[in-house]
Amino acid sequence: MRSPMPPLHGAAAWVNGEATAASLAGCPVVVFFWSISCYMCHDAAERLAELRERFSPRGVAFVAVHQPRSEQELDVEAVRKDALENMHFTQPCAIDNDHTIVDRFANQFVPAFYVFNRQHELRHFQAGGAALERVVAAIERVLTER
Repeated sequence: MRSPMPPLHGAAAWVNGEATAASLAGCPVVVFFWSISCYMCHDAAERLAELRERFSPRGVAFVAVHQPRSEQELDVEAVRKDALENMHFTQPCAIDNDHTIVDRFANQFVPAFYVFNRQHELRHFQAGGAALERVVAAIERVLTER
């Protein structure tokens, strides 16, 4: 805990614009790792959209990172289509074909959620299909931190 948020640059492509240090400055940030073949990720999509709608007006930024788990998942257009049509992402989504961002986070799981405070210090990590309820509490907590 309290480790700094790794840089988000180096993705093969971005959907919905790139998340930059400047665009995230001063915001709590939720980074969500997912995969096109992960059914738990897709099951969480609707709930994640609800959290985005609930917390974005309160200044929380959401960033998705596609973590390919096989060669078949390297098709940028297929991932872009899944992100927009099935996951319904409106937040920036990195397509991390080379695992550049994945490796910086040392992420091993999808779905995985990292919650950072306004200073971009890690305050919560959660993985798995039932992770979102704990993520909600973590977001609430970082919103009250000074």
